[in-house]
Amino acid sequence: QLQLVESGGGLVQPGGSLRLSCATSGFTLGNYAIGWFRQAPGKEREGVSYISSSGESTNYADSVKGRFTISRDNGKNTVYLQMNGLKPEDTAIYYCAAKRAYYRGSYFLNSRDYDAWGQGTQVTVSS
Repeated sequence: QLQLVESGGGLVQPGGSLRLSCATSGFTLGNYAIGWFRQAPGKEREGVSYISSSGESTNYADSVKGRFTISRDNGKNTVYLQMNGLKPEDTAIYYCAAKRAYYRGSYFLNSRDYDAWGQGTQVTVSS
């Protein structure tokens, strides 16, 4: 059974940093592309960042480009999202999701494509 558990969220002041972790179990992480998504109150879920199964390809939403960095350590079964320069508009519940990938360089932008999701971690950016 695919399991993903997010951690690392919390309350941070504008301009601060957080590193989210997505710990996985029940599957071979190296066979899966991972996406980070977020959902703010009253808003639709949106994609934040994506990484291919090998880690060679990444993609970011325009709103976080240059501030967030996605990475993965397949040996530790964990994917990370380093978030710097946080803004109040980054406040949301952040989710990681896994999608079986047959091409090492593929990532997936559509949330409906994903096979499994974590429970989410709250990120609040406020002074």
